[in-house]
Amino acid sequence: MGCFGFLKAMMVAFNGIIFLAGVAILGVGIWVKVDSGSIFSFLGKIDNVPQEIHQVLNVGYLLIAIGGLLVVIGFLGCCGAIRESKCMLLLFFMIVLLVFIAEVAGAVVILVFRPQADALFEKIGTAAVANIKKDFGSSSDITGLWNTTMGTLKCCGFYNYTDFTESPYYTAHNNSYPPHCCPDSSPCNGTVAIEKNTDGCFPKIKMLIDKNTVVIVGAGLGIAALEICAMIVSMTLYSRIKSTRA
Repeated sequence: MGCFGFLKAMMVAFNGIIFLAGVAILGVGIWVKVDSGSIFSFLGKIDNVPQEIHQVLNVGYLLIAIGGLLVVIGFLGCCGAIRESKCMLLLFFMIVLLVFIAEVAGAVVILVFRPQADALFEKIGTAAVANIKKDFGSSSDITGLWNTTMGTLKCCGFYNYTDFTESPYYTAHNNSYPPHCCPDSSPCNGTVAIEKNTDGCFPKIKMLIDKNTVVIVGAGLGIAALEICAMIVSMTLYSRIKSTRA
């Protein structure tokens, strides 16, 4: 197998994986929009949530868009290489280039507007705490959502155990906090909760992100490198294919 054949095979295999990944993401996006019982429907029931957080409810559309884009990219890359179509390879190159430029622009925006992101998280925290104090223990949906979140992340409240003070659960359980705030201890009163000092869910998520910053940055750089390689390979094949096959 010559160099041309090797590049062609790699192009087909690589874009075949992209195509399958796109189909999977597209399916998840459609499921999120169709399944009214998913976690996103719970978010819509939270009162006093900042307007910005309502955009989270549109995550299904985002997944559909990303999945659709990956399907198109994978299809063009596979078919362009198999059929040796210069037109498809050129379209593939242009789309990947636009995605690469958008990613670079997005990274710049995140760096520039980091303070605004912190302010948004503060608004989300205020709304989440207010929601806990109002509905935790009285609304089965909200209570179940928070119990699942705390059980999965091994955390307590949005910031800490004090988020549950004066909540319906706190009042109904003789001024006690949820069991997640006092692992392996019962009852979970204020003294025990202070002693356990269980991390809040938001600080825990932030800590996980901070601890894996290198991995996240590495993944981003890896994706960018793959996109550059894909563009180089597509243009190499484009230049090697005779015009009569376009």
